[in-house]
Amino acid sequence: MIVSLARSGDRSAFAELVRRRQSSIRNLMRRCCSDTNLADDLAQQVFLQVWLKIHTLKQANAFSAWLRRLAISVWLKHQRKKDVLRSADELAEVELAQHDSTSVGMDLDRALAALSNTVRLCVVLSYEEGLSHTEITKLMDLPLGTVKSHILRGTTRLRQILSAYSDQPSPEKS
Repeated sequence: MIVSLARSGDRSAFAELVRRRQSSIRNLMRRCCSDTNLADDLAQQVFLQVWLKIHTLKQANAFSAWLRRLAISVWLKHQRKKDVLRSADELAEVELAQHDSTSVGMDLDRALAALSNTVRLCVVLSYEEGLSHTEITKLMDLPLGTVKSHILRGTTRLRQILSAYSDQPSPEKS
């Protein structure tokens, strides 16, 4: 009902949609870029696009998937503008080689930031957003095998980076 109202131009319905969805979109953007300020800016861009394009949404019940696709498009557009260095995978590997002694305090956001942009997005969409490989291929316009290898490579690298957590002795209960 609220999506239908927003589609017809109802500003208060749109404001309610933003209120309900802004947290999930901000979290998605934060996982993609590991920068809270940039994530806020990108989320704002997403909702601007929603306002401009919501009238094109054919079915109100498809809003969640449509919103996620729009958010991914905003992220990818940002990456294309920013990505002057196409060999980011190689750069990330060189940078990570200098940080092999992972500290116990390293968190998931920092570990995700160590992945290349495309790999990170595939991992976030799979694990954080719960999308299937097929859904990710459609969103990112990548072959299924590429998405699977990005997710495998990303999760393997995350396990390596975060291995210090599994190496810690568990606290003893008294």
